Amino acid sequence: MIENSNAELPIENLSLSGTRACDSSLNWLWRSCKKLKRLQLRSCEGIGDTASVSSFVECLNGLQEVELRTCRTIVDRVLLKLAENCKSLTSLLVYDGGSKEGLLQFISLSRCNLLKVDLRLPLDLDNNHLLAMAENFNGLSTLRLQSCCLITGEGLKTLAVAMSNGLEELALIHCDVVKREPGLLATLGQNLRRLRKLDLSHNAMLVDKELISMLVSCNNLSELNLRGCKRLSNVAVVSMFKSCKHLESVDIRACCGIEVEAIRVICSEFSSVETDTERAA
Repeated sequence: MIENSNAELPIENLSLSGTRACDSSLNWLWRSCKKLKRLQLRSCEGIGDTASVSSFVECLNGLQEVELRTCRTIVDRVLLKLAENCKSLTSLLVYDGGSKEGLLQFISLSRCNLLKVDLRLPLDLDNNHLLAMAENFNGLSTLRLQSCCLITGEGLKTLAVAMSNGLEELALIHCDVVKREPGLLATLGQNLRRLRKLDLSHNAMLVDKELISMLVSCNNLSELNLRGCKRLSNVAVVSMFKSCKHLESVDIRACCGIEVEAIRVICSEFSSVETDTERAA
């Protein structure tokens, strides 16, 4: 009886897990959700039967945020439907399950003004995707890449040049390219001077020299995440505060090479910032 109802649900955020291609009940759900702004799909193998697919397309029109986590069997279809039917999308997250061709097609065909892209695709993201983003997504303000093994410095440099005037947040989490290509971070820093948030966490081989060479150019940083960067030392911390005068948040958990003396420097710097703020107030 419910499935035959034409009632529209006032739902803006929808999160589904474990859906299958044979789920006919999804037809009613998609048909009833015309006000969706955020859609999360986790470990999903389908978006419903044949009738459900057309209803799914109808609810994409106003979507602003989409998250696809471990949805390898449907990611191509969903991305293609988004590219064809959604102009309002501003944020896309795809983790653990993608398709090189499907993702490249989405980037090339999409007509939306994406502001945030967050990808964890170890074997499904390469330089072709970065070059396509540099051409079509130059309005990005946030780019987060995790465990992306196939990208190289060439792709990242091209991307940095294209996004030099707008990118405010960059994450290269557990990305081999950071250790493979000395000097890469320095080049990124020189091109991305408007960065306010930088996440280089879990790059265990990142050394002081490489980090410092980037921070020299990133004078506007307010947040810096270095969690799990085991080879950094006290030298990096001292340089951090010399270059970045606007830091408000620093994460150095699991940084074994940073000692108590450097922690005191951080505490002292943040205490000074708080005192100056109180005086201004």
